[in-house]
Amino acid sequence: QVQLVESGGGLVQAGGSLRLSCAASGSIFSINAMGWYRQAPGKQRELVAAITSGAITNYADSVKGRFTISRDNAKNTVYLQMNSLKPEDTAVYYCNANVFARNPYRYLEVWGQGTLVTVSS
Repeated sequence: QVQLVESGGGLVQAGGSLRLSCAASGSIFSINAMGWYRQAPGKQRELVAAITSGAITNYADSVKGRFTISRDNAKNTVYLQMNSLKPEDTAVYYCNANVFARNPYRYLEVWGQGTLVTVSS
């Protein structure tokens, strides 16, 4: 069993900053890519940012230059630093991880429960 627990969401004014965290726990052998997705009301879930175990990053065009993804492999944790937030960033943010789990050994795609980010204008 592998779980992802997110934290750091909340209400912020436009132009402000928030930092999301996502910690993986359980029967983990290794974690490959980790990422953040978001889903706004009435819209499909979309990729915000992703990072490989070797720290190669990928961002949605809408957040480039404003958001930064990072990870601490020793803590199995991924972060999303969000600066210059806009009302259109309002969404539920979900953490995602591609995990090689143990007992039994197998690959899993795991999702967090989501954390709400609300940006007021």
